[in-house]
Amino acid sequence: MAAVVGGYAAGQPGVSAVMVWGARLQIITGLVLVGMAESIDSLDKDLNMVKIGTKLVIAVLVAVFAEMGHGDAKRGKHVPWMTHAAGGLAIVNVFVATLWT
Repeated sequence: MAAVVGGYAAGQPGVSAVMVWGARLQIITGLVLVGMAESIDSLDKDLNMVKIGTKLVIAVLVAVFAEMGHGDAKRGKHVPWMTHAAGGLAIVNVFVATLWT
């Protein structure tokens, strides 16, 4: 998350490779953490699957916009709305994580 939001806040005109890898890692680490919380009985966690599903959908959208924006930037096209979509949705994902109780 820090790579996506940090890359967005850095004010670069396009999506950087750091943002793309951050978006990919955000999905992978989220799935690993949820899998561990579900499978380890000693943690005694009762997970909110609606919240987790919402965060997963947002994280996938962040990755999609980051991949598309980075691909366009590599071809010389600058599409600013993809950068803003990836960064903005990453920030929304932070709000979902912290404010949803």
